[in-house]
Amino acid sequence: QVQLVESGGGSVRAGGSLRLSCAASRYAYSDCMGWFRQAPGKEREGVAAIYTGGGSTYYADSVKGRFTISEDNAKNTLYLQMNSLKPEDSAMYYCAAAEGCPDIVVRVTRLNYWGQGTQVTVSS
Repeated sequence: QVQLVESGGGSVRAGGSLRLSCAASRYAYSDCMGWFRQAPGKEREGVAAIYTGGGSTYYADSVKGRFTISEDNAKNTLYLQMNSLKPEDSAMYYCAAAEGCPDIVVRVTRLNYWGQGTQVTVSS
């Protein structure tokens, strides 16, 4: 069964931190795993991605220096550590799988799979 399940979202004040997790079924774990987000009334925005098995990482300019993507390849689990959160980071965050990381971070297209999302709300 192909499945991506996100967890770890919540409500925090600006400046706070959250750590998102994504548990992927074996067949969903692709060459590139990452996160995108979508706020109400806005288009999807790529956040971060990583080539699995210790590969390169990619970040949107809006989160560079604040967010860190990592993975536990043995557990097919993806993480997103989010520090120094801002109100504009509020959105539904989705875990995604793709063949190439630009598909997640730059274009948010040609995704193989994505999850149901976890809500992040940052108050000022």
